[in-house]
Amino acid sequence: MYTKKTTQSLALAVGLASAALLGACTQGSQKTEEVNDSNTPLHLLKPDYKIPYGELSADSVKAALDRVYAYIESERHDEYVDSTGEAITLEAGQPLPEGVKLGRGAFRIGSYEWGITYQALLAAANATGDARYAEYVDQSMRLLRQAYPLFKQRDGGKADVEDAQMEQVIHPRALDDCGTMCTAVMKYSTKVPEARKDAGGLVSADTIINNYFNFVENGQYRLADGLFARHRPQHNTVWLDDMYMGIPTIAYAGIYMNDSKYFDEAATMYKNFVRRMWVPEKRIYRHGYVEGLAQQPTYHWARANGWALLTTVELLDMLPENHPDREFILNQLREHIAGLCALQSSEGFWHQLLDRNDSYLETSATAIYCYAIAHAIRKGWIEGITYGGVAQLAWHAIATKINSAGKVEGTCVGTGMAFDPAFYYYRPVSSAAAHGYGPVIWAAAEMISLLGEWHPRTNDSGLHYYEQEQTNPAPLFYLTEDGEGEAVK
Repeated sequence: MYTKKTTQSLALAVGLASAALLGACTQGSQKTEEVNDSNTPLHLLKPDYKIPYGELSADSVKAALDRVYAYIESERHDEYVDSTGEAITLEAGQPLPEGVKLGRGAFRIGSYEWGITYQALLAAANATGDARYAEYVDQSMRLLRQAYPLFKQRDGGKADVEDAQMEQVIHPRALDDCGTMCTAVMKYSTKVPEARKDAGGLVSADTIINNYFNFVENGQYRLADGLFARHRPQHNTVWLDDMYMGIPTIAYAGIYMNDSKYFDEAATMYKNFVRRMWVPEKRIYRHGYVEGLAQQPTYHWARANGWALLTTVELLDMLPENHPDREFILNQLREHIAGLCALQSSEGFWHQLLDRNDSYLETSATAIYCYAIAHAIRKGWIEGITYGGVAQLAWHAIATKINSAGKVEGTCVGTGMAFDPAFYYYRPVSSAAAHGYGPVIWAAAEMISLLGEWHPRTNDSGLHYYEQEQTNPAPLFYLTEDGEGEAVK
């Protein structure tokens, strides 16, 4: 008969395993007893994992999140500088002097990578209650609202603004310039409704949103069926990246502008991306597609698959529950997650080219997958018992890439498109790549929320996610309804 094992007996078993592993020496001239199945509970021996495995606390995730935050806060750009690089202060109503530009930190205030970071910081503030994260976004948004009319007025509506950062904001020329930023400003303005009005020298957030959204809807090149495309590197090339750069923006406009036509447009665009980019036999996406080719170039770049996965969870968050395309999108999410989980490495990361295990392990894609899987569990779209350990293993991997200074290491730099493997294999990695910061912050925020709703623990050495907290510290042979469980004898 099996009985409940006490903590004391578990400690004794682990002690026996450790002693046997080191060699149980006897007195005098007797031989060292060899470890075997009879004298040692071998299943309790500690594996030599390459990354941390098992228990995880919300406090440890928050500590990692705070290191990243401290770094990006130290590199923020919250002032104007003159032609010599000296910071200056503008009085209310003062026009922008010639030669004055925005200060430069390590990251651009209006890049698509920072549009993602703003959204992630808002999520982190909501998940943790730490107001600093939302204050960072508020400060940046206020600077943009002040700078936008000043640069437009000084430069008289010219095609090129004399500041590269504000040029990207005022005159977007690609979805990269405006899609994620438009979504970020809309999400911010939803939380801070007063931002929708002109006030104290600050233009309304809606002015910036409308400028961005006009390009998304009318400026970006499209194929005949309305799908976003580029004439780069070939004519009529579809980039998987653009799935995320535009679709969530259109979908959130349905909420922000209270117009359901944008939900329909976003869902139709999503289906058209899937039709061209999805590779069903592998359950992952190709990076690029050239309209009209019979043999498509098919390279499964990890971060592009991350953009597609992030699009899917964002779209499910934004679409009404009764939208007719919701079931298709939900099924696509489940298929994609299943395909990705089959390719996760033993270290918890995913490879730069997903299906090529000799390509390097990449951080930003791993962080996007971690966020999306954890979020899908919390939303009930996928099962936590099946996928909780996958998300947690990914977080353990990500945490090893946050260095003591808060920089995110192992992130692939900005990447175009090529139709050969060497291009992807040899893309550089850098902690300066802005692509890693938003996904890591978002993953941390979601893991904190997940740990507040589920109860992960190691049981018989393996990590498991439980809906009910398991209170018995011993390895469990049977689960019981009271959460105490019946221990292994």
